[in-house]
Amino acid sequence: MKKILIISLLALCMGLAANAADNDPTNVKDCSEGFNRASFKFNQGLDKAILRPIAIGYRKLPNGIRTITSNFLNNLSNLVTIPNNALQGDIGKAGTNLARLGINSTIGILGMFDVASGMGFEKYEKEDYGQTLGVMGAGPGCYLVLPVLGSSTARDAVGIIGGMVGGDPWYNITVKNDTQYFKDSDYYISRGAGGVDFRAKNLEAIDNLEENSMDFYASVKSLYLQDRQKKILNSKQITETQEDGDWDEVSSD
Repeated sequence: MKKILIISLLALCMGLAANAADNDPTNVKDCSEGFNRASFKFNQGLDKAILRPIAIGYRKLPNGIRTITSNFLNNLSNLVTIPNNALQGDIGKAGTNLARLGINSTIGILGMFDVASGMGFEKYEKEDYGQTLGVMGAGPGCYLVLPVLGSSTARDAVGIIGGMVGGDPWYNITVKNDTQYFKDSDYYISRGAGGVDFRAKNLEAIDNLEENSMDFYASVKSLYLQDRQKKILNSKQITETQEDGDWDEVSSD
């Protein structure tokens, strides 16, 4: 974890050299392409050896189990989404997500069942500190591929640090603070489960993208940057080839 923080800090330094006001995904600089491609290749190896096979096995589980897993992870993500709703000035969404968190964590048994939707509480997109920085006007800085975590930018790396410093309650009660109820492994297991859930939902989309891309690295970079900008603008436009709404799930929240 300390190594990830160091890499993220380096990303911030590189990002300072970029145009902080330019949010156009097509103008984001790849300041360290050699490092990024090496990191991307490393992540591809992990995907082929570990993540993709697990995702294939996960898809063979009954739909009910996969739905419960997704519901639990989505409910957990509200711990980060709610403060970011508030920071972005979306008090109404923050209140709705707070109600969803309370209802699904209790009546919905730790979020395994989405009772709140049945009660009329709308389900909104996830938010994170990288998105909040973008809403506040911070440019993306340089593109970065983090080992294990995947695609990011200088801005999103700073958002990751913000969560670890104190903005992510789930990280705080599992890793940062020594509590008798949770362990460090609870955080990392949930993050890993999120990665598997995302990969399983996008299995064909990602495989097809890799098979049909002349430069898979460039295609993933383009999709990630477009998706991040879409989320910052709260756009409903569908990112090409993407079947799930959480392209950045493995890398940020």
